[in-house]
Amino acid sequence: MSWNCQVPTIGLVMGERGLISRMLCAKFSGYLTFGTLESGFVSAPGQPTIKDLLDLNNFRQIGPDTKVFGIIGKPVGHSKSPFLYNEAFKSVGFNGVYVHLLVDDIANFLQTCSSTDFAGFSHLMDPWLKEKGSYAVTGFENHSCTIPHKEAAVKCCDEVDPVAKSIGAVNCITRRQKDGKGKLFGYNTDYVGAISAIEDGLRERAKELAETIGADAASLADLDNFHPEYGMILANTTSIGMQPKVDETPISKHALRSYSLVFYAVYTPKITRLLREAEESGATIVSGLEMFIGQAYEQFERFTGLSAPEELFKKIMSKN
Repeated sequence: MSWNCQVPTIGLVMGERGLISRMLCAKFSGYLTFGTLESGFVSAPGQPTIKDLLDLNNFRQIGPDTKVFGIIGKPVGHSKSPFLYNEAFKSVGFNGVYVHLLVDDIANFLQTCSSTDFAGFSHLMDPWLKEKGSYAVTGFENHSCTIPHKEAAVKCCDEVDPVAKSIGAVNCITRRQKDGKGKLFGYNTDYVGAISAIEDGLRERAKELAETIGADAASLADLDNFHPEYGMILANTTSIGMQPKVDETPISKHALRSYSLVFYAVYTPKITRLLREAEESGATIVSGLEMFIGQAYEQFERFTGLSAPEELFKKIMSKN
């Protein structure tokens, strides 16, 4: 409505679901938005702080040509993705903004956002990306996907990457032109981050053991006939232990003694009860933070066509 209005219009939606109307009003020609000086002291439900508007969402840089990215989930407010991507977009001069998207039904959401009357979708080649030699479509079309929508997202995509299809879950959705139409493509970047995080954890344990006995550490790829006598890995990809139920754990501390490495996909909080008890039991622990950063590299490149600023990603997440 505000996009086509001939007079200055303020159109804001209340509550958590209306947060994007406040964050993105400049993209859709809204006259202004409201922010609060201090979190928790609002004049209307759903108001962001001025600090979040200016620093987190780069509000002053948002305009009609800004590409919108988001993390689809329920709950979703805990996600640190906006901290990561918005800072990264700014660092490389990419005209994009990344927001939380609280969604009940992902199929309905994607259908609504891709309808012809939704102003955020304008399938145009972006001039900035032409100059950089890469391609993306302008608008509200690229998303990350988290709990509980990853499995349902597979059915929502026109095409699904073979790896994501075999896993049965999608956590990265992009929209691009094919056969003259805008189509949704689904990918899974979680497995990339998970494998990388686990490999790093095992590598550190190998170095520690090697130093203890005065030997050299080597990867399994270098040892064709190497078969470990023990070393089971526990990978928990459930939401058990995630905020706000941080005191829950999927397995008893006694059972953790069987594992040499315990990996937890949750990254908020960074150290969960499971990881704390696993470390106390002598296991190497790997938090979901390492996985989150690893999968974010690939998503950033799919979203923008540019190389991910890896060191910046690590720096940002060390502070948030």
